[in-house]
Amino acid sequence: MDATMILIDSDAELARARALVDRLWTSDDPADIARLEAQARLIAAYEARRWPRRPSSTAELIRHLMDQHNLTRADMVPILGTPSRVSEVLRGRKELSMAMVQRLRARFRVSADLLLPPPKKASIRRNAKRAA
Repeated sequence: MDATMILIDSDAELARARALVDRLWTSDDPADIARLEAQARLIAAYEARRWPRRPSSTAELIRHLMDQHNLTRADMVPILGTPSRVSEVLRGRKELSMAMVQRLRARFRVSADLLLPPPKKASIRRNAKRAA
């Protein structure tokens, strides 16, 4: 095959790049395999730019886990506390306590990293005071 690569700036070019990957997929030529890997990286970069992923909220994750395990809000009371606390957590109005995280982790066998909110960034003023 020829040595062209498709730079992707539109959905039409994305379709052409995917067609090229389909053609290269069956080749055993080392040059074609290298082109396949490079073109796949270009496709992934375009897709990440065009359709960026947003991280799920903790409430969305818990609702997904409940759905996957066929659990109701009532089933979550032993894990999250009271029915009102379950409601607050599932609406995203209440953060999880460490005890809740531990119980969710044990029940669903997920990493605590998924359940903990990202660390808050320090304000610029705080950093300026500490540096002084």
